[in-house]
Amino acid sequence: MDSATNQRVPLAVIAKEWGRIGIIGFGGPPTHIALFRERCVERNHWISSEEFEDAIAATNLLPGPASTQLAIFLAWRLRQNRGALLGGFCFIGPGLVIILALSALFLTGHPPIWVAGIAAGAGAAVPAVALHASIGLIPASWNRVRGRKIREFRWLIYALLGTISVATIGPYLVTVLLGCGTIEMILERPSRQAGAPMISYNPLVLLGIAGISGLGGLSWVALKVGVLSYGGGFIIIPLMQHDAVNAYHWMTASQFLNAVALGQITPGPVVQTVAVVGYAAAGIGGGLLAAAIAFGPSFLFVIIGGPHFLKMKTNRYLQTFLTGAGATSIGAIAGSSIPLTLAIAHLWQGGILVLAGIWFLIFKRNLVVGLIMAGALGAVASLAGAPIH
Repeated sequence: MDSATNQRVPLAVIAKEWGRIGIIGFGGPPTHIALFRERCVERNHWISSEEFEDAIAATNLLPGPASTQLAIFLAWRLRQNRGALLGGFCFIGPGLVIILALSALFLTGHPPIWVAGIAAGAGAAVPAVALHASIGLIPASWNRVRGRKIREFRWLIYALLGTISVATIGPYLVTVLLGCGTIEMILERPSRQAGAPMISYNPLVLLGIAGISGLGGLSWVALKVGVLSYGGGFIIIPLMQHDAVNAYHWMTASQFLNAVALGQITPGPVVQTVAVVGYAAAGIGGGLLAAAIAFGPSFLFVIIGGPHFLKMKTNRYLQTFLTGAGATSIGAIAGSSIPLTLAIAHLWQGGILVLAGIWFLIFKRNLVVGLIMAGALGAVASLAGAPIH
């Protein structure tokens, strides 16, 4: 499908516009999509409305951060590989710089009391954010199976398995995600299409890699984030929590809550939370390494598959796999609120969690504003003498 205009968009313009969205893109994928639509479709007419909608559908079929892949694809559509690399870097870069700077502030050994209070307050609201994220993902996933009782029943089973897996066998959630997606694909048995590859994974290989430590372990964690983020960026939370806190001991449970909060309140993709984990594991170099590995697959998906990218929305193998894996990820995201809640150390943080739940789930108000207010309450509590550590 041709774009809305044949003009050759300068690379400098892509750098400026994608960098601008990377700076002001608070609020996650809905904000990113709205900003890119405004710039690429409505204002500059670089991309047709139909192609833009097709690009959203295609990126939602891929594992990994969908809004990042959308940003990379739109830039690829305008200037091919050079545009993809430049646009993706400019979109990811601002938030990455900010989150690494905040990591140095919040994860230092002895931060100022008010800084520790902000982290503890914002972190206390994270379980409510997880529930909010999972609820928001349900309608689109449920629409895939609506009206077919047996598929609706399987969807519920996949979601339940995701929830149970997070609470019981956290490090093996990857296998459950892949297994549920593969089961759904086998049960549906879509007719083979020309050029439509079967999705095949070897769980034994994945589990064998999981024992790597050091920078190898960090690379493995980041790779899981980059290729297994079915259902949106928040699935990285249950994928990372066990590794970062229990398996490798890079950070405490409360520091992990802070990492998730930082990923929510900074601009750009939520997947940049992995950079905080990388910083905790190996400083600035670890943060940059984790980000590079986590975002690398998104660039490869677009650059290698760009000419066929929009055809993925009609690939029934991918669609049926994502139906199973997506339902499992939604359950896992909801289930992650359980260990995240257990990581809360003090009673006053529980009060902030309750208020955050009311703000996000009942009033359905802005996530970033809610987290900032939770951080402000934490700062006030710490200055008033409330326990922090």
